[in-house]
Amino acid sequence: MKKLDIIYEDKELLVVNKEAHKLTIATEKRESNTLYNEASSYVKKQYPKNKIFIVHRLDKDTSGIVILAKNQDKKLELQNNWEKVKREYIAIVEGKLEKKKDILKDYLGEDKTLRVYITKDKNKGKLAITEYEVIKENSKYSLLKIKIRTGRRNQIRVQLANIGHPIVGDKKYGSKDNILGRLALHANLVEYKDYCFMAKDPKEFKKLID
Repeated sequence: MKKLDIIYEDKELLVVNKEAHKLTIATEKRESNTLYNEASSYVKKQYPKNKIFIVHRLDKDTSGIVILAKNQDKKLELQNNWEKVKREYIAIVEGKLEKKKDILKDYLGEDKTLRVYITKDKNKGKLAITEYEVIKENSKYSLLKIKIRTGRRNQIRVQLANIGHPIVGDKKYGSKDNILGRLALHANLVEYKDYCFMAKDPKEFKKLID
């Protein structure tokens, strides 16, 4: 088991920088290689009766900040106030964007395979709002700073693909470029009340965009 990349820890919280290709928590297939299992083993080494609770998830192929709670009350506090939590990401997308800054608003639905799609029917989807800004670009790729105002499944991935700029490595939503061997999406900032957590940007992102 790899050592957890811990960003912050106190009596109530454990904040971790999750690597790409790792599930936050097991699915119906009951995988053992998950962030939850690693975090649970970590806190139980401190005291066998310790527990850990998932506050939110990142997609398996997305890296970055995941907040876990050490008690049920803290978990519920964060989840009940999740709309007040500021979350930022960085992503590398294919191509150069005509609009260097924009707010994307779309209604997202899901099919039976959990693939997310954009729909114009408000009754079939939930509103997703994603704000992006181009930070750096070269002839093939653009590095974006992203703020999400809603927390829909795959919203960043779907909305960027919809404007013709899928995230590098995102085969599911149309990317034909997997030069990094991973999805080029990273949750690098979470802010709530007096807390502000930041995760270092992946080195491979810098190499690709430079």
